[in-house]
Amino acid sequence: MKLRVLVLINALAVAISLGIANYYFQHSWIHLIVTFAIALVCSYIVFYYMIERYVYSKIKLIYKLIHNLKLGKELKDALGEYVTDDPINDVESEVKEWARVKKNEIDLLKKQEQFRREFLGNISHELKTPLFAVQGYIEALQDEGLEDNETTRGFLEKASRNIDRLSLLIKDIDAISRLESGEIQINYKKFDLSLLIKEVIEQMELKAGKQNIQLVFKDKYNFPTWVNADRDKIQQVLINLVSNSIKYGKKHGKTSIKIFELHDQILVEVTDDGIGIEEQYLPRVFERFFRTDKSRSRKIGGSGIGLAIVKHILEAHQQTITVRSTEGLGSTFAFTIANA
Repeated sequence: MKLRVLVLINALAVAISLGIANYYFQHSWIHLIVTFAIALVCSYIVFYYMIERYVYSKIKLIYKLIHNLKLGKELKDALGEYVTDDPINDVESEVKEWARVKKNEIDLLKKQEQFRREFLGNISHELKTPLFAVQGYIEALQDEGLEDNETTRGFLEKASRNIDRLSLLIKDIDAISRLESGEIQINYKKFDLSLLIKEVIEQMELKAGKQNIQLVFKDKYNFPTWVNADRDKIQQVLINLVSNSIKYGKKHGKTSIKIFELHDQILVEVTDDGIGIEEQYLPRVFERFFRTDKSRSRKIGGSGIGLAIVKHILEAHQQTITVRSTEGLGSTFAFTIANA
């Protein structure tokens, strides 16, 4: 409501009240009209001055401050001139919007705090497990003074495997930190995606063979599939996805890689017939250290952030990755690459 309308309504209320009161005592229509007119004018002037002087000016100042602070100005510069025709309604809408934004910020901070606690707990567990194992093997060698070379060699091999696990974890943490901070540059170039997939399959065949898992990339993809991306980073994406499918695939199963040509993109699908993922966990599979079954997943191994690295690499390419899965039947991870 405009200031003049607000003042006029109040002035009319006062003028009508005084006019009726005067008519009640004087019983004269002339006195009623004169009283009404004088009261209306006087009330309007007084109310307008009082509201403008002591209320409206303060509201304008508050509105001006809120508006300028929302624009990101420093407090000392926030009191500059800003003119509005209806600061009462404007300040109400501004405050509501400000409250909504702050609520969203608080909710986000709470979510980040929860994520931070989970992350610290997960990384602490992931680091201390191999460290304690190495420490135990070394202490056993020091305390027992083992003369059996075979037993000593076995302890050293186990310690070495845990050191490798620790080294892989630190390497992956460093990689994802650099990806999130934008330190790793994406070097775009044209390359044959089909050829790269074949190279990854050759590289992962030994690991898949230990689980009797067959890696399938059909002959129909023998023709070149040209894409524009960072070849090394896409290779890392494929290795992580294939490695993930081997870890969670079933023995004597298979992992299939397929490519589909879209309008200006290439869609790549990595599908396994393994244990699958429960539907409730699908939105979280790309979070760092997230595991649907922590005890079983740690027995399988890995750093726990491979999928998070995949997601960050593809986002750095301005591409997307999705997952669909049925528990007990398998999972499919699909991502896009820009067509060359």
